[in-house]
Amino acid sequence: MNASDTGAPPPAASAGPSTAGEPPAAKLTLVTLTALVVGSMVGAGVFSLPSRFAAETGVAGALISWTIAGLGMLMLAFVFQSLAVRRPDLDAGVYAYAKAGFGEYLGFFSAFGYWASACVGNVTYWVLIMSTIGAIAPALGEGDTVLAIVLSSFGLWGFFLLVRRGVKEAAAINRIVTVAKIVPILFFVVLALFYFDPSVFADNFGGADYAGSLFSQVRGTMLATVFVFLGVEGASVYSRHAKRRSDVGRATVLGFLSVFAVFASVTIVSYGLLPMGEIAELRQPSMAGVLESAVGTWGKVFISVGLIVSVLGAYLAWTLMAAEVLFVAAKDKDMPRFLGRSSAADVPVPALLLTTALSQVVLVVTMFSDDAFTFALDLTSSLSLIPFLLAAAFALKLAARPEREGAVGGATRRELAIAALAVVYTAFLLYAAGLKYVLVSFILYAPATFLFVKARREQHRRPFSPGEAVLCAVTVVGAVLGVVALAAGWIEL
Repeated sequence: MNASDTGAPPPAASAGPSTAGEPPAAKLTLVTLTALVVGSMVGAGVFSLPSRFAAETGVAGALISWTIAGLGMLMLAFVFQSLAVRRPDLDAGVYAYAKAGFGEYLGFFSAFGYWASACVGNVTYWVLIMSTIGAIAPALGEGDTVLAIVLSSFGLWGFFLLVRRGVKEAAAINRIVTVAKIVPILFFVVLALFYFDPSVFADNFGGADYAGSLFSQVRGTMLATVFVFLGVEGASVYSRHAKRRSDVGRATVLGFLSVFAVFASVTIVSYGLLPMGEIAELRQPSMAGVLESAVGTWGKVFISVGLIVSVLGAYLAWTLMAAEVLFVAAKDKDMPRFLGRSSAADVPVPALLLTTALSQVVLVVTMFSDDAFTFALDLTSSLSLIPFLLAAAFALKLAARPEREGAVGGATRRELAIAALAVVYTAFLLYAAGLKYVLVSFILYAPATFLFVKARREQHRRPFSPGEAVLCAVTVVGAVLGVVALAAGWIEL
């Protein structure tokens, strides 16, 4: 029987054993870990699904998209479940798996990319809240006016003060909010089924005139599905706080299965209420507009209130996870040491501060975007793809060579097949994202390398190995191309 079976603290993080006087990690139960996963996934994305899908595809394409996304993300959920068991020594999942499989620099990229995607994702929450209130307060516009940015900034720093009080307190709040925000979404699905019009649904089945080929329709929805499923790895990221290591994998799969049916249902039932062309033109949150068309104004108000509760809960969960990734990377000496400090309440305050600061910067940038919400949503998805791909690739290495990769127990053919499918799925997502968001991602990755260099200098080591220097050069070239493309108007935010 190992430590996780007895409910004792999990094995030390890859950063090494705790030092004397360092606060012990707060311990979270299976229920709380599952709530973190559900709370992370059920946020802004689900309320925008009707128009996001209707702008790209009809019912047939949506069914194919959800089948691909559901199976692909289920494979990733199984990957994180398997890795939690096979490598219980690795904490903060996505980052730790990339480093163990492919070295320090790619591990750093995974940590930074995952962290940056969380920060950008947090901005989508505030944009959507302001856009929702903007329906009755025009000064807030689509969430991208000066007043909206100011109010969102107050929200950013207010949550910073809340999370700073302590991890256990914030996680407990998230568990309560998770229950509260699921109710209006389920209510929407039930009411939509009651007002469902089969003839409208049939007209929407093949797609509208503006939709291209079925393949292009499916490809166009992929980033939206990635965004709504971000958080499936939440329990793995927070694994150092689990009471039992086995709870990490269980929470991952339970959380995924709990929300997949809800996400798909919200999308599909919407096609039975309005022509897809009208759904595509709805103001965000489009779920509110769809319900308003069926039951009147009170439906829009009900969904809008549910959205604000949902988004604030998701923001809390993502703020916790983003800071955790920076903290563990710093403890592992892949980020500057100041990010590895934590308070007596087990809160990584410097990491939390940097997380809030980057969100603030991105929030200001959204004022210069044609569609602030869609830009932030797609960039969030793109930044998360490389960390997901590296985690899946490490699982593939682990399944193929368990002894060499330090796995606990032998891998099975099932694990090998699941890891291979997860790699194929995440590689397809990178293709679906397109060149635009890859280049914008490089613009963020390149300057972040200074953090890696600072961490190396603190250890009196060379900044890069030969292979890392080549990878750094590729990143800088990609960033330069991205800046040139933006300046020349070849790509737009």
